[in-house]
Amino acid sequence: MNGLVFDLKGKVALVTGGSRGIGRAIAVRLAEAGADVAINYLRQRTAAEETVALIETQGSRALAIRANVGEPEVIPAMIAEIAQKFGRLDILISNAASGVLKPALELNEKHWHWTMDINAGTLLPLSQHAVPLMRPQGGHIIAVSSLGSVRAIPNYAAVGASKAALESLIRHLAVELASRGVNVNAVSAGVVDTDALKHFPNRELLLEASRAKTPTGRLTTPEDVADIVLFLCSPLARQIQGQTIVVDGGYAIMG
Repeated sequence: MNGLVFDLKGKVALVTGGSRGIGRAIAVRLAEAGADVAINYLRQRTAAEETVALIETQGSRALAIRANVGEPEVIPAMIAEIAQKFGRLDILISNAASGVLKPALELNEKHWHWTMDINAGTLLPLSQHAVPLMRPQGGHIIAVSSLGSVRAIPNYAAVGASKAALESLIRHLAVELASRGVNVNAVSAGVVDTDALKHFPNRELLLEASRAKTPTGRLTTPEDVADIVLFLCSPLARQIQGQTIVVDGGYAIMG
């Protein structure tokens, strides 16, 4: 293993929700490995510009695209902009996420559809438009999930169901796209202290309890998640297909 490097020079990546948190960490890590990176954002223009600067600091080209990927009709134009600037796409990271945090019996139809559309529904049109740019060299599709896909978490019914749907779609895409040289997987993050946790009323209690329960003795960071994404984009992961890799320091195995 001595001298082994992750070299993504000449590759182009798209990271949705890439302006901050886990998305930013992934975008920067891919740029550190040599990839040119397009990030998608919705509201945080300043944060997007900061992420672009971080990518360019690594010597990579960067592009920020404002779009709500929860609306499928905007995706063709976003992919076309990437094609125009870079001429190809090798790595698709579906990271943009949102959702309504309420008990299941308090969810209305709008809550449900919004959460499902942004967290799970967007992966299909993204893949449909991205895969043609991956020919003939193949590529990688990676979605960012969460432990709520397999665990019951208070007020997480809609988000958890959307992440479960996301992981199921990953498996089906993996089977369909393997023959085209496209690896499809998911990364499931443990408790990560990002802006998303600010919407949890019991944030501090959740963070402390999670830290105490994690065998490694610390919370998972965005950079921890980014490291596994980079690995999945490397030749070392060529035989990993249709899997959800959990990055949580052992939290999930503690019951």
